[in-house]
Amino acid sequence: MTTSNSSPIQFAYWVPNVSGGLVISKIEQRTNWEHLYNRQLAQTAENVGFDYALTQIRFTAGYGAENQHESVTFSQYLLSVTERLKVIAALLPGPWNPVLAAKQIATISKLYNARIAVNVVSGWFRSEFKAIGEPWLDHEERYLRSEEFIRCLQGIWSQPAFNFSGDFYRFRDYVLKPKPLEPFPEIFQGGSSRAARDMASRVSDWYFTNGGSVEYIQKQIEDIRTKAQLNDHQVKIGVNGFAIARDSEQEANAVLQDILDHSDIDAVKGFHHEVQNAGNASPEKEGNWAKSTLEDLVQYNDGFKTNLIGTPLQIAQRIIEYKKVGVNLMLLGFLHVQEELEYFGKNVIPLVRQLENELGL
Repeated sequence: MTTSNSSPIQFAYWVPNVSGGLVISKIEQRTNWEHLYNRQLAQTAENVGFDYALTQIRFTAGYGAENQHESVTFSQYLLSVTERLKVIAALLPGPWNPVLAAKQIATISKLYNARIAVNVVSGWFRSEFKAIGEPWLDHEERYLRSEEFIRCLQGIWSQPAFNFSGDFYRFRDYVLKPKPLEPFPEIFQGGSSRAARDMASRVSDWYFTNGGSVEYIQKQIEDIRTKAQLNDHQVKIGVNGFAIARDSEQEANAVLQDILDHSDIDAVKGFHHEVQNAGNASPEKEGNWAKSTLEDLVQYNDGFKTNLIGTPLQIAQRIIEYKKVGVNLMLLGFLHVQEELEYFGKNVIPLVRQLENELGL
């Protein structure tokens, strides 16, 4: 099945605003969580064809992330040192109230020409919630809260006076001025479960899902877009992938094997225990990480499953296969972030554009 998707596929990268890299491995990861490194990285990204940067949200240490810069503040910094790049700030309902988030993001939108977006994270790290004194809701409740959070953001931004009465949030004739610039900030959300797909089909602009095969992602897309059509709603799809682009397939596969051979098994098992709270907690046991092996979890968001590993042409062809089934954006992680992001932008993205033109996609 080929899905009509005529706009160029877009590219985002994981911002290393937390320490430790994106694989749970003792292999060297040339990256840096500090602001000057990230300034250069963001400027490189927009110059080689990336559309978005996604900042990460963490409040406590764990799995290599010993240090964490706050997502919204860091996103604003990246906007201040770039000209075209859109930056997605992560928000976690619970620690954030929608009125604070709406006002923060509206101000940033005004300051930086509507280049700010948000990623509403429903939560997977139970120990983190315990550490900061936030109640840990069950899987379905987390998504119900996130949906209310999104509805509140959208209503506060778009309505002259906002009223809302939900299970988690209440507003009475709330007026936000100034509003964000139009188009209003895009709202991303993550997930793979039925609850996540249902929420996306009702309220979100974008749906992020963990890595997976083309066939697996296609099934999610068909489910979301069928439901979205019934809701008179449209949603775009982003897929996580860990890219290992090298001049030869053999070299790329050797890098992957090296990562796996040096994986931190104890840390991977600890991460596996935590994410099962998110994955297997869904009633149908199909949430993020529910079917991930320990090897899959060496990359936090199942990025190896997307198989963006090989030569630039092989990776570009693989990306086109995802576009054919309806994927709108590839969210990418890298081992040695600065040099590999630049290599990807200069060597893979042009091939993707060439294939899009040749195939009329």
